[in-house]
Amino acid sequence: MNPTLLIVAKAPVPGLAKTRIGQVTGHVLAAEIAAAALLDTLSTAASTGWPVVVAMTGNLADAARGEEIMAALADTRVIEQRGDGFGERLANAHLDADAGHGVVQVGMDSPQVTVDDYEKAGDALRRGSTVLGPAADGGWWLLGVQRGSDAQALPRVEMSRPDTAERTIAALGVDVTFLRTLTDIDTWDDVRAVAADLPESHLSRALRTAAA
Repeated sequence: MNPTLLIVAKAPVPGLAKTRIGQVTGHVLAAEIAAAALLDTLSTAASTGWPVVVAMTGNLADAARGEEIMAALADTRVIEQRGDGFGERLANAHLDADAGHGVVQVGMDSPQVTVDDYEKAGDALRRGSTVLGPAADGGWWLLGVQRGSDAQALPRVEMSRPDTAERTIAALGVDVTFLRTLTDIDTWDDVRAVAADLPESHLSRALRTAAA
C-alpha cells in the first residue's frame, strides 16, 4: 500500500507568504512565487498516485492564484492546520493525515521534488525505515514516518536552524534513510537557482512573467 503524501501549506497571500523574499522582490511577487511553487508541488504529488492530504492555513480567497490553487486541490483532502507553534501544527497534521500506511510530508514550496524522490521515500517506509530528505541549509525538505504518531517529537525541535535535521533525527530517536540533499526556497537566490533547473515549471514561468 502507498503512504499518504502530506503537503503542509500556507495560502500565498501577499505580505504573509515568503516574506523574506518579499523584502527583496516586493510582497506581490513573493506571493506569486509561493503560489507557483505550491502548484508545482501539487502537480507532482498528483502524479504519484498516492492519497494526498494538504494541511492548509490562511484564506485562499485572498491568495495569489487562489482560484487556480483551489482547482488543483479538487482531488485532494484538505485539512486545517491546528496547534500553537509550527512544530505542533506539523505533528498534528501527521496525525490527521495518517491512513495507516505511513506519512510522507513535504512543504508547499517543493517544486524540485520529483516522483522518484517520493517513490524512494515510499520504498524506505515499506522496509520499515523512517525517511529524511536533508536540506542544504541544515534543515529538511521531507519527513517520512511509519505512523502519524511518530511525528509527535516535532514540537520539541527548533526549526530554521543549521542543525534542525540533526535535532529532528535525535528527537525521533530512530535510524533514518536519507534522500538526496536539496535547496529550500528561502531566498531570492534560491528561487532563481531552482527555477533555472526547472524551466517548464510554474515557478520558472512566474519568474519569466515577472521579468517581462
